[in-house]
Amino acid sequence: MNANELREKTPDQLREELANLKKESFNLRFQQATGQMENPALIRAARRNAARVKTILNEKAKSAAE
Repeated sequence: MNANELREKTPDQLREELANLKKESFNLRFQQATGQMENPALIRAARRNAARVKTILNEKAKSAAE
């Protein structure tokens, strides 16, 4: 997922994507805690993707306020 793809989405779609990423992050943390995690780099990727979505949401909110 890159920022250009996210900028094309509506704020509602971005909020839905953020919720999905948070669920994924929770599941990955749960896997890590129980020792079932195969690829620990996925946690970092999920966190960064969530931050990317939040950034785009803030950019859209700022541009709408102007």
